[in-house]
Amino acid sequence: MAAVLANELRDGEILQIGAAMPVPEVAVRLAQFTHGPNIELIFIGARMNAAHLHSLPTPEFGWDHRVVRWAESYSDTGHRFDRLKDWHRRVFFIGGVQVDRHGNTNLIGVGDDHSRLRFRGPGSVGTSTLSTHVGRYYIVLNAHTARTFVERCDYVSAFGWGDGDPEARRRLGLPGGGPKLCVTPLCVMDFTADTKHLRLRSVHPGVTVDDVQANTGFDLIVPDAVPTTPQPTDDELRIIRTRADQRGALRG
Repeated sequence: MAAVLANELRDGEILQIGAAMPVPEVAVRLAQFTHGPNIELIFIGARMNAAHLHSLPTPEFGWDHRVVRWAESYSDTGHRFDRLKDWHRRVFFIGGVQVDRHGNTNLIGVGDDHSRLRFRGPGSVGTSTLSTHVGRYYIVLNAHTARTFVERCDYVSAFGWGDGDPEARRRLGLPGGGPKLCVTPLCVMDFTADTKHLRLRSVHPGVTVDDVQANTGFDLIVPDAVPTTPQPTDDELRIIRTRADQRGALRG
């Protein structure tokens, strides 16, 4: 998953990651060590070149003295809402307790009554604003189950492609590019151009198309031929294990 995301990132891009997303964290460092030395990361109010960090600052403390080493980090003013006009150059990563077929995501909770949720999520935090304005974002999930991939989200905290109209975001005046991929422990999915419906792009090694569909609460678009997701190269694995994920967050 980290290797797939790393290969999506381009040198010089500005990335934004929420808390508790270890796969995107490792993906950013992997991209910096392999092909994107000028990638910058905004995390918990700090803007940095995260290639120099052994681990990212934690939400409990917000700041870590290592983010200012070699003057590679500084207090960021670009994350303020009065700088939204610049956010089209940014890339974001988002999770969800529910995701529907058109990439609308829910971080609020599960249940018909918002005052008595059956399950309470972390809340939208800043994801509603970020997913609205960034140039593109990626949906990254730690589990792929029919409870997560649902016909209709109980609540929408980040608007993907609405009802599937490619013009849905434009009609609402949303300036960002919307979700590009959905990456899970089973597969990689993208969106069809005409209906913005989740489409199976590849299955991970050892996973079948039937495995993915059985764990999805709606019918996916499945091409006639679905390739296997390329495994990380030996060099990528070495970098992940020795530099990008020194804490071992991705080790099973």
